[in-house]
Amino acid sequence: MTTLHPIEVIGVRVEMPSNQPIILVRELDGVRFLPIWVGAVEATAIAFAQQGVVPPRPMTHDLMKEIIDQVALPLESIHLTALKDGVFYSELHFSGGKVISSRPSDALALGLRTGTAMFATEELFSAAGIEIPEQADDEVEKFKEFLDHINPEDFAG
Repeated sequence: MTTLHPIEVIGVRVEMPSNQPIILVRELDGVRFLPIWVGAVEATAIAFAQQGVVPPRPMTHDLMKEIIDQVALPLESIHLTALKDGVFYSELHFSGGKVISSRPSDALALGLRTGTAMFATEELFSAAGIEIPEQADDEVEKFKEFLDHINPEDFAG
């Protein structure tokens, strides 16, 4: 059986000098983080969800949430599952045992919008996790402060 660790999305940042957006995910029951490189559109979708931005027209993830709500097939959990050849994989777990493969950026954006529990496998943390000791809490706080002042438009381009 695969060990799952509960996670939370810390936020999105832009890695320099590549200008590549990264989603930073934190293990809730440990000290490991997962940096997941994504595109600008995906980063914007996550930033919108975290900041509670409601666009004038629904984004794809807002539409997916509405479909889930209207069809009454509850999304039970999000699982970040693997890293293969530099590509992250995830799954959407629905009631009734239905599982759908997903890009992690889509899964996390949907999970943030729906308030769904999110997990990552031990195998994924072993392969790609970065351990940040507790004394680095001030660095995490600085990063969170940075996230509080960044706008989705910062990822355009």
